[in-house]
Amino acid sequence: MSSAISPTSSNTSNAATTSAAPSASALITSTGIGSGLDIGGIVSALTSAYGAAQTTQLTNQQNSLDSQVSAYGTFTSALDTLKLALPAIEAPSQLAGFAATVADKTIASATTSSDAVAGQYSLAVTNLATAATLTSKPVASPGTTVGTGTLTIQVGNASTQVSIDTSDNTLAGIASAINSATNNPGVTASIITTTSGARLVLAGTKTGTANAITVTQSGGDGGLASLVYDPTNSITNLTLSQAAADANFSINNFPATSASNQVSSAITGVTINLLGVSAANTTTTLSVSPDTSAAQTSIGTFVTALNGVLSSIQTLTAYDPSTQTAGPLNGNATLEAFQNQLASILDQISTGGSAGVRSLTDIGITANTGGTYDTNSTTLSNALTASVSSVGNLLGGANGIATQLDNLINGYTQPGGLLDTINQGLESSLSNVANEQKALTAQLATYSATLTQEYNAMDAAVAALKQTQTYLNAEFNPTANSTSSNSSSPSLGSGNLST
Repeated sequence: MSSAISPTSSNTSNAATTSAAPSASALITSTGIGSGLDIGGIVSALTSAYGAAQTTQLTNQQNSLDSQVSAYGTFTSALDTLKLALPAIEAPSQLAGFAATVADKTIASATTSSDAVAGQYSLAVTNLATAATLTSKPVASPGTTVGTGTLTIQVGNASTQVSIDTSDNTLAGIASAINSATNNPGVTASIITTTSGARLVLAGTKTGTANAITVTQSGGDGGLASLVYDPTNSITNLTLSQAAADANFSINNFPATSASNQVSSAITGVTINLLGVSAANTTTTLSVSPDTSAAQTSIGTFVTALNGVLSSIQTLTAYDPSTQTAGPLNGNATLEAFQNQLASILDQISTGGSAGVRSLTDIGITANTGGTYDTNSTTLSNALTASVSSVGNLLGGANGIATQLDNLINGYTQPGGLLDTINQGLESSLSNVANEQKALTAQLATYSATLTQEYNAMDAAVAALKQTQTYLNAEFNPTANSTSSNSSSPSLGSGNLST
């Protein structure tokens, strides 16, 4: 058979080989073309399988750390809420509140501070403190020209100068200039218009005799002279509609004065707001008496915040056997230690208690079966009424429950405290996990690239083999190519070679 192959056919064969069997790189234009395989899918699946264990482990670590960070955040928030409720009960004097009432509410009202003491007083008001009011003579309208120059307005010891030129020399312009003046000493300007014309009104913003208003003028065309009020120099071109005056009143028939109608220096710990003038020879009663409502509110707020902490601990450390699910801080030593310290403080018995107040139970605060605390308002009210100082000493003071709780919480929540240290550790662990995830991603990318390169090389080899097979079929069995598409396993030896 070899003799049948002439040199001519051999040359032709060489030429065909050169043209029909190009390099592998020219054969492959897309992965999988040569082999028919889904190389991208295979590489992706192998890469995922290769990194599955590490990916799952890192994801689980991140989820666990995120859950702990969130849980500690919840616990810290509950502690912060409790801490905010403590100052109102931490100082015994904070609970010893007093309320002030005035029998005739048209004459005065009163409020108290922590310095107040119980007492009853008679009050009479002769006159209220007033601010000065000056009114000009009428002109035709707010747009009527008055004059130019400089107005000097003084209230008490403070003064300012207002320059008036042709741009604002009307009654309305002067009012606007006064109101917008810098360093206003305490006066407002307005215009009232009646049947007689328009008038400028200067009203003081401060009451009291010391805050009288004077107005002088200089320069300009002299028209501002109509707005001068200078009693010292007997010039009163403005009308004194209301004089600046101090309030005059009496406490227990002893006379007193005040530049303001809000009087805070007459009775210790009491602020009196004067509202009206008493009828002649008539007094009203001002009473200062213990008030437990504020104390009950403060203690109620404390118990609510305390229950918030206890509930958060229960939720974060819980375990449900029916679903076999645990809270993010189940078995956590930090929360267990805090709960034990908290219970020790709340369950203590005060050896120095008086009036039967030695524990939280004595003021109506008791633990319930749910692990939190209930408040009996009647018991609490009775304890406060009997001796608010005893309740205050139980909760506040150097060794009070609230003081001890404040110190306990500070140890956990202050910068550099236990929770801060724990959170820094969790954040550091999260950063490490993120770095490991980044490294794993890079490793998987390299692994995927290596697999892709190997599969592409195999694909190119298969393509080259198929090209060679096609060429040989064309040379030795011309009919093979037309039938190869219908044959599942074409054979190189299926054709006949003639001599």
